[in-house]
Amino acid sequence: MASFAIEVTRLGLKCVSAFSPQAAGRLVFRLFSLTPSRKASNAKEKAALAAAVPVMARARPVTLSYAGGWVMARHFEARAEQGAGKRILLVHGWGSRSDYLAAMIEGLTADGAEVVALDWPGHGASPGRTLTMPAAVRAIDAAWRHFGGFDVAVGHSFGGASLVCAAGGLVCDVPSHSAKRMVLVGAPSEMTWLFKGFGKLFRLSPKAQAAFEGVVVRLSGRRVEEFDAARVLARVAVPVLVIHAEDDKEVSADHARRYAAAGCNVELHWANGFGHRRIVSAAPVIARINAFVHAGDRKAAA
Repeated sequence: MASFAIEVTRLGLKCVSAFSPQAAGRLVFRLFSLTPSRKASNAKEKAALAAAVPVMARARPVTLSYAGGWVMARHFEARAEQGAGKRILLVHGWGSRSDYLAAMIEGLTADGAEVVALDWPGHGASPGRTLTMPAAVRAIDAAWRHFGGFDVAVGHSFGGASLVCAAGGLVCDVPSHSAKRMVLVGAPSEMTWLFKGFGKLFRLSPKAQAAFEGVVVRLSGRRVEEFDAARVLARVAVPVLVIHAEDDKEVSADHARRYAAAGCNVELHWANGFGHRRIVSAAPVIARINAFVHAGDRKAAA
């Protein structure tokens, strides 16, 4: 049974749509892009944020500007004893923040990497209350311009899809940026399912659904169907590691299978038992990412 808030929203949208499907579509897009509260919602999240404090304290905060806004990045230098290492761009998922990736940051820097962790618009230390894929791609572009590129890009959930969309140049006025290697953790492979699902949730009329999806064209110059990350990987000739849990209840494992079918440059690793959220702090997952990050170096040294 739908919640009272959803029922009320459905009724309101139905009334607006009767007069203007275009207005209803714009309203739904605003709801779709609204980011959740940044406050920890339970004891587990509060404990995770507290545990992240000493890790995040080692970072240098960097403000990155792009057309329409700015985001906060945390720059973790490579540890002095390790020497110059790989530069990694690390991005979190929807409703998360860099702090929740503290275990991964710790694992990557301990293995010699330099890490830049972004907080998306409306998340963590970045301002705003909305996030869209075009805004995420612009934030990635800002990081690329400031740091001069990355050897590896690692993204969880929405973050992984954003990295692929940036690599494919799917926002028309933003240049494509592809790291030499990519890691996608629990990432959706295309955006259409989200838009169709959201429209179904609010029982949009066909005209209102078309207006809802049409906002994407105005923001990016592309149709929703073109934001297909699996298709992008088919033409981006870099090694890609896809890590997913078959028990992921938020992003179906079918998305990982779509990625794996994109080409021989994509390697699929199942991390079953870790679900959608615990996967980013699981020690076996971090070890697998480190092995992938340094695979080329270790082959050359052999």
